[in-house]
Amino acid sequence: MSIEDLRGEVERLRRRESELLAEVARLRAGREPHAPSTASEAGVGTLRPDLLFTAADKTRMAMIVTDPNLPDNPIVFANRAFLELSGYAAEELIGRNCRFLQGPETDPAHVARIRDAIAARRDVVVELLNYRRDGSPFVNELYVSPVFGPHGELLFFFGSQLDLTRFREQEGNAVRRGASFRSLLEDGEAGFCIIEMRFDGEGRAEDYRFVEVNAAFERQSGLANAEGRWMRELEPELERHWFDTYGEVARTGRDARFRGAASRLGRVFDVHAVRIGSQAQNRVAVLFEDATVRQEGEERREARDRDNLVERDLVWRTSRDLLVVCGLDGSIRAVGPAWAETLGWPAGSLIGVRIDSLVHADDQEAASRAFEMLRAGLPLSDLDVRFRTADGGHRWISWNAIPQGDRFHATGRDVTERRALEEQLRQSQKMEAVGQLTGGVAHDFNNLLTVIKSSTDLLKRPSLSEERRSRYVDAISDTVDRAAKLTSQLLAFARRQALRPTVFDAAQSVAAIADMVRTLTGARIRVETDTDAGQDADGERLPCHVDADPSQFDTALVNLVVNARDAMQGEGRLRIAVRRVDRIPTLRSHPAVPGDFVAVSVSDTGGGIEPDLLERIFEPFFTTKGVGHGTGLGLSQVFGFAKQSGGDVAVDSEVGAGTTFTLFLPRSADGSAREPARDDPGPLPEGHGTPVLVVEDNVEVGAFATQALGELGYQAVWVKDAQAALAEIEASGQRFEVVFSDVVMPGMNGVDLAREIRRRWPYLPVVLTSGYSHVLAFEGTDGFPLLGKPYSVADLSRALRKALRERLALTFG
Repeated sequence: MSIEDLRGEVERLRRRESELLAEVARLRAGREPHAPSTASEAGVGTLRPDLLFTAADKTRMAMIVTDPNLPDNPIVFANRAFLELSGYAAEELIGRNCRFLQGPETDPAHVARIRDAIAARRDVVVELLNYRRDGSPFVNELYVSPVFGPHGELLFFFGSQLDLTRFREQEGNAVRRGASFRSLLEDGEAGFCIIEMRFDGEGRAEDYRFVEVNAAFERQSGLANAEGRWMRELEPELERHWFDTYGEVARTGRDARFRGAASRLGRVFDVHAVRIGSQAQNRVAVLFEDATVRQEGEERREARDRDNLVERDLVWRTSRDLLVVCGLDGSIRAVGPAWAETLGWPAGSLIGVRIDSLVHADDQEAASRAFEMLRAGLPLSDLDVRFRTADGGHRWISWNAIPQGDRFHATGRDVTERRALEEQLRQSQKMEAVGQLTGGVAHDFNNLLTVIKSSTDLLKRPSLSEERRSRYVDAISDTVDRAAKLTSQLLAFARRQALRPTVFDAAQSVAAIADMVRTLTGARIRVETDTDAGQDADGERLPCHVDADPSQFDTALVNLVVNARDAMQGEGRLRIAVRRVDRIPTLRSHPAVPGDFVAVSVSDTGGGIEPDLLERIFEPFFTTKGVGHGTGLGLSQVFGFAKQSGGDVAVDSEVGAGTTFTLFLPRSADGSAREPARDDPGPLPEGHGTPVLVVEDNVEVGAFATQALGELGYQAVWVKDAQAALAEIEASGQRFEVVFSDVVMPGMNGVDLAREIRRRWPYLPVVLTSGYSHVLAFEGTDGFPLLGKPYSVADLSRALRKALRERLALTFG
């Protein structure tokens, strides 16, 4: 409401006020037949002011009543609106002249006008600067009006007050805002106009006139010279909805935001319309922008979205893959129809079910890792797990999934038949490998046995010289060593070798055998080593500690070097590098393994390996070398050692460009290297009658061990199993000073026997012996010394001597 409207309202209230006062005077004259003769009789106190004060107290206009017939023209009444305006209570105002509301800044001329008007008994309107009770000023438009009795006597003065302060502040703010707003509109890209609506006799908008337009108006609307003209004049065929919308804004004062098309103008507009001024002015401010291009783009996007939705719906309904949408907690939100066909689950029955509840118990760990990846925002690919069917069976499903917000979308494909075929293929390959292994072992052992058999036959000749006899004995001994090496390679490949792990620095080991590697490769192959794994925060070299069997590590490294040498045909460049890595990459269809590893790589510049051979190079006895140039067990030993040590081996090769083998071993958390324990090198010439209990289930080996110990001067007692050994020790009164036991026996194995002896007779040492044992491969020796088969008499002597010395140390300190 503008200030002009407010002043009109004030005039209306004042007219009503005069009417009420006149009615009060008329009623008074009817009740009192004579006119007042004194000032006190004419005072307000002699009237019944009920109607006057009640009406004045309810109006929002601030009002006071003063009595000119009393000394100093005191205030005799103030309505609630005046009390709220001034902040005073009624008892603080009644009886006081209204001059106390004025301050020193009040214009004396205005005060004089009021005084003159009161003296002349006439109306007066002035603006005064008054002060509220809290001292804050306000501009007051005061309208003073005298009230007369029926005989012309002056009864009192009625004063109405209008606080102009807030209206003037609003007007100033409006002016400032208008200037800023207008500047913004003039400089902006959006079109702006103020229109004035015209309504017909039925109140329907029939046209509007452009009162004001900004500089962008013509550019946005396409209408030139619009200011001051009517819309029907500019565009007679404009759609009806424009007039109805703007008319509604002008009538109701409710803003309108909409997108409207002007077909005759060939444009689409985004519009914001707001009523301005009073309702009687029928004016609307319109801010608009040409949205034709945007509309066309949105329509194209909507069309594409509709097409995409149709396509996705078709894929969802027709795909034979298992489609599913899950929350990150694993709860199923939507599934495709293929679930019913593949697994027998009706689609609706799975909503809200946790998807991992359908996974086979043996695959739960893999499923949990997959969930962690998805929650971390990483995609999932090629996860094969078994899913439960509605009839209680299981089928292999290969999953791919992508996280999106608080959910993930997954696609599963039934690979049960493929897995079955792969398993059949693996079994076939295993059988083929077993056949190759059997044939290769038979071939190599027949060669070794031929040497042994020939040597023994020649030793039987009576006329054999001592020199030849010694030569044939050495041949038998060397052949046995070669056979032992062959079985060691077989056990390493099968991951059944009893490894003796210790913590050592792989980088230092590589550096230590560098000279030997150069001897193996020859002068025409340039050998490079890189054992620098970086530095720590203190500038110290980072170690590459691993917990593995150092002798097997050296053997694996030599096998890789020999393999590289042969691939380069004796000439080229060989590089050995050691570094620390945080994962084993994806190898042979196995997923990547995160962790802390040491990687030892051997790279050559040879001819490379054909892609179709890469999957076979770790098979036992498989080799691309010519006859007589390798057994095909070198890479098998590397593979078996890596797997048994908790690592793996990778191969990268390019035909014509060379090959790199990388051995991955878990890095040890123990920061210090330990030297492997060394056996006492000195043999025991005589046993001096030391009693030894031999536990061996093999008759030939047991008899040989007993005979060998007798030759060494021991008193050997031989039993064939662990129970008999315990009974013999118990019955002998603990006369045995050492026990020499095989590991693989029926019933209780040798390791368990040794534990039981240690429990019952803590000071009785036990020496174990074995050529192969799954017990040793997976459990170790539990701290007991182990003599590997085949062993020599000298090896047996050393093992027993060391055990007896340790017993003496424990017994006597």
